[in-house]
Amino acid sequence: MFEGTVRLFLIWLGALLLMAPVSFAIAQNVDGVSDLKLPGISSYATPKGETSLALSGGGAITLSAQLTDKGSDITRGIVWRVFKPEAVNGKLPMVASSHGGTAVFQLEPGSYLVHASYGRAGATKRITVGKDAKRESLVLDAGGLKLDAVLSGGVRIPPKNLRFSIYEGTAEANGDRALIIPDVEPNSVVRLNAGIYHVVSTYGAVNAVIRSDIRVEAGKLTEATVEHHAAEITMKLVRETGGEAIADTSWSLLNESGDPIKETVGAFASMVLAEGDYTIIAKNRDRIYQKDFTVVAGQNQEIEVLATEAAAMDPEEGAD
Repeated sequence: MFEGTVRLFLIWLGALLLMAPVSFAIAQNVDGVSDLKLPGISSYATPKGETSLALSGGGAITLSAQLTDKGSDITRGIVWRVFKPEAVNGKLPMVASSHGGTAVFQLEPGSYLVHASYGRAGATKRITVGKDAKRESLVLDAGGLKLDAVLSGGVRIPPKNLRFSIYEGTAEANGDRALIIPDVEPNSVVRLNAGIYHVVSTYGAVNAVIRSDIRVEAGKLTEATVEHHAAEITMKLVRETGGEAIADTSWSLLNESGDPIKETVGAFASMVLAEGDYTIIAKNRDRIYQKDFTVVAGQNQEIEVLATEAAAMDPEEGAD
């Protein structure tokens, strides 16, 4: 009988030891959740996986998005984020995310805010999750914008010299506009909510700038091409016509009003300029030379500034 009692005691003790690590692990997980601080909608940490957050006892919610209210479901390129509607420290906690097209989330019953972003287009909707599976759709009311630019006569501009910036269509009280996307490459498709946008096309890096207002329509790709009235200009300081460029030359470019718009150093001064009248000032070894010239749209040209005594200016006179 004593041996039977000892055997039962050992069995009971072994079972207790096997259960202890499980109980400890559960308690450790509960403490971790209670200390967890979820970031808000403005600065959150995206879950590591591409799948949604699954919670026990929750209902399945299927989310889809369309460009228009009668459009087909978007099959890829959507970023889904699900937030609890109650702010924590001024921010909405994100509980799940997914990338792709239609997404299925397993969430605890309750109210949530769902945000779908498609490029720069996006929409937010409040949903309610129950124990039964349901489906919700978001209409993004968005379209695409494809931008390009040419010179007079339809001459193509090298893509490396061309950039676009997209601003809000409505200016603020001080005249400024909110920048939405900078440095957009030509012929790339940008997804935007439907509306009017202010687009700035920059050719080169000086003053060849074209501004235009463009409307983006939901469910459509809007293609817009602007025309630049500009040309590529290369300037060099030479001792004689057709001679070699003189190194270590400082260049200052003035517009028609006499305002400086560009400074550079080197044997050559190459830049893109809008059509108009200009004055170039070259300085080399304490001698200053200048020349007036005109830029004609679409006509690239090389301008030689002669380093002769007749062309030279007194440094103090040039400073005035």
